[in-house]
Amino acid sequence: MSVLSPTPVSKHTTKTLSRMKANGQKISMLTAYDYTTAQIMDKSGVDMILVGDSAANVIAGHDTTVPITIEEMIFMGKYVCRATQNAFVVVDMPFGTYQVSAQDAVKNAIRIMKETGASAVKLEGGKAIEPQLRAIVNAGIPVMGHLGLTPQSIHQFGSFGIRAQEQEESQQLIQDAQLLEEIGCFSVVLEKVPAELAKDLSKQSQILTIGIGAGVHTDGQVLVTQDVLGMIENFSPKFIRKFADLHTTMTQAFASFNDEVKNQTFPNEQESY
Repeated sequence: MSVLSPTPVSKHTTKTLSRMKANGQKISMLTAYDYTTAQIMDKSGVDMILVGDSAANVIAGHDTTVPITIEEMIFMGKYVCRATQNAFVVVDMPFGTYQVSAQDAVKNAIRIMKETGASAVKLEGGKAIEPQLRAIVNAGIPVMGHLGLTPQSIHQFGSFGIRAQEQEESQQLIQDAQLLEEIGCFSVVLEKVPAELAKDLSKQSQILTIGIGAGVHTDGQVLVTQDVLGMIENFSPKFIRKFADLHTTMTQAFASFNDEVKNQTFPNEQESY
């Protein structure tokens, strides 16, 4: 069992994260959607926290990330930011907040940054949203890209399968990654792409690569916290490692509470005023 990592002396920035890549230090990133979880995560030494639109799945119970709104993302983002002293916080821009126009994208990115206190925003896509990416970066907002499997486009893909296996799609992903770097995005998530492709991109570019189902050679790794904690039963894709089994722990705790309330063994005399 590992001990907590030493607390960093100062808050992470795009500069400190880029320095980690240059020094060959791996970057850890997890999702958080509330104050308590983010505070524990921050104290544990996690480098980056993503307020992900994955909340649509693990918090709201939707099948895809499409339904979540900017108001919901801001609601969660401001509490996560309030909890963090060291981690670099990124907030997802949800579906519909940047696809229409560059003007909309900048307006919504500014709103997220102002109302949450986040350090960056994340968008899915490459060449198809080039004007939006350029406009947000030019507004002085750090941008994390997202290539490979982009969950907001799931209805277009038709499945959550691995991406960029064929030559044409692989080449397009490489071009998109190069474009993100040229635009000035500081980082890119590579989701469910071949490990060798992710390795080559990570070596050849200055942009930070954060993998999820993309092998060990990216500059860092991200997972959804509910998956890391083993909170979701009967969900174990290949790229997920469960570092705990909270589903069992929580089920047992809730059942014990229920039993002791009904048996009148809780609260006892010591737990009463």
